[in-house]
Amino acid sequence: MKLLQSMALAAFVAFAGTALAQAPSTPQDTVKSDKDQIKKDKAQTKADRKAGNKDAVTADKEKTKSDKAKLKADRKAAKAAKKSAKQETK
Repeated sequence: MKLLQSMALAAFVAFAGTALAQAPSTPQDTVKSDKDQIKKDKAQTKADRKAGNKDAVTADKEKTKSDKAKLKADRKAAKAAKKSAKQETK
C-alpha cells in the first residue's frame, strides 16, 4: 500500500511539473489542454489495464480524477474571466 502511494505521488509530481512548465496563457487554452490531458490519461489507463498492471491502473485513475477536478476549476475560472471581460467592455 505504501509503495502504491509513493508511486502515485511520484507520477503526479512528474506530470504536474511538466504541466506547470507548459501552462497556456488564456483560460480557454487551459480548458482545451486539460481536456487533451484527460484523453491521454484515459488512453494510458486503458493501456495499463490491457497490460495487466493493476498498480499503474490505480495511479492512472487517481491522475484522471485530479485532472478532471482541475478541468472543472479551470472551466469556472474561464467563465468568470469571460464574464468580467464582458462587463469591462460595457
